Amino acid sequence: MKYIHLFTTFSLFSIYQLCTGCAQKENPNKSMNNEVMYAEAVGRTDTATFGAGCFWCVEAVFQQLNGVLKVSSGYSGGHVANPSYEQVCEKNTGHAEVAQIIFDPSIITYDELLEVFWQTHDPTTLNRQGNDAGPQYRSVVFYHNAAQKDKASYYKEQLDKSGAWKDPIITEIAPLNNFYVAEDYHQNYYLNNGSQPYCYFVIRPKMEKFEKVFKDKLKRTNQAQTKN
Repeated sequence: MKYIHLFTTFSLFSIYQLCTGCAQKENPNKSMNNEVMYAEAVGRTDTATFGAGCFWCVEAVFQQLNGVLKVSSGYSGGHVANPSYEQVCEKNTGHAEVAQIIFDPSIITYDELLEVFWQTHDPTTLNRQGNDAGPQYRSVVFYHNAAQKDKASYYKEQLDKSGAWKDPIITEIAPLNNFYVAEDYHQNYYLNNGSQPYCYFVIRPKMEKFEKVFKDKLKRTNQAQTKN
């Protein structure tokens, strides 16, 4: 996406907030269990669920953000209970590959997560991200409550009007009716398999672009690595 589109997106998010008041790295999920448990105990967490292509890529992006406590790869939006990866890849269960994100809204807001979501994939291609094709790779926001639905719908409409993309945004906005955690080997995939061809040639370049654009939102360890 051209940088002018990024600036347009930033301004849209700022306007809405004013009007409403509203490479291989250290595993960001490692040693986070106590922090997540504490945050949940004091009612300081919220949850977002996004599909934006292969969940290996989506997970890798959101793990780097300051305020994100945990990211789980999984399946949502289908009609088969507890599907396997093989079943989802057969393209007839209705599921999308998603990342479910537990975050601290006092550090990073849902609005900011939406900003990252829309700027790190192509929301104009139906059931496709790059060479990954199929309904499981669709662009989708699974909202957890009415506030999330309203924000996702507003930003989608405004981004479409802005012309940030030459084609219409086809991101699905749907209620979260189910979420099934994917198999263990899918969790932390990029962090554990950075030298694999898909990670090296597909995810790594995407991560490098993401870290440059969102360097002020990264966890501190990642900020230092990005500066170097």
